[in-house]
Amino acid sequence: MTSIKTTVLITGASGAIGGALAKAYAAPDRYLILQGRDPARLDKLGQDCQALGAQVACIELDLTDIGQLQQWLQTLTTQNLPDLVIANAGININNGQQRQGENWQAIDALIDLNIKSTLALVNGLVPAMRLRGSGQIALISSLAAYYGLPITPSYCASKAAIKAYGEAMRGWLARDGIKVNVVMPGYVESDMSANMPGPKPFVWTTERAARTIVKGLQQNRARISFPFPLNAGTWLLSVLPASWSQQLLVWLKYHG
Repeated sequence: MTSIKTTVLITGASGAIGGALAKAYAAPDRYLILQGRDPARLDKLGQDCQALGAQVACIELDLTDIGQLQQWLQTLTTQNLPDLVIANAGININNGQQRQGENWQAIDALIDLNIKSTLALVNGLVPAMRLRGSGQIALISSLAAYYGLPITPSYCASKAAIKAYGEAMRGWLARDGIKVNVVMPGYVESDMSANMPGPKPFVWTTERAARTIVKGLQQNRARISFPFPLNAGTWLLSVLPASWSQQLLVWLKYHG
């Protein structure tokens, strides 16, 4: 029987990028803990990963229930502390096709999942990782974190928060032997991406995105951003004078 060498936890595994990452990590020497809220997709993903040789535990858990999340993490840290955590769960909202603006309930739900649950996840695992002296945490942000797009203000704000948090945690945890990486994808084939208004240049497949993320994590890159040149362009928006960046977004039809 093959011994388990690496335990990988992926949240939002029933989504497009999460599912592709699960398959990318599925191998005989891996134990995958896959969290999601779509039981049918999660079960199918688990079967696919098992077929690739991995041992799999599928966890149906609402991450926005912080009390339940913390209880689960307490059990996880004592029984099977992950070697790699990929905090991938997230949702997107926008101002609508008719520019009606974001609904507060939707904003509240986005903040709960994209920010609060991610921070709670990391906060619950870091103490045990520090005691062990090893671990890796990948936080899935977005190129939208570089500069706020008028069509998705709350989503951009949430991903900017995750970017800043990840960068800070990387600096703090480096001396403890814990790697922290911020992943900043552009447009990837998914329902989330399809439902976003505005142009979607340089769309990648989920498989290509997963391969790039895995490689970047293996290299312990502080920031894993793609695709080029979209990553360079969004970074440029963050360093140009704000009035220039806003005008560029109007020209590019991201004005909402």
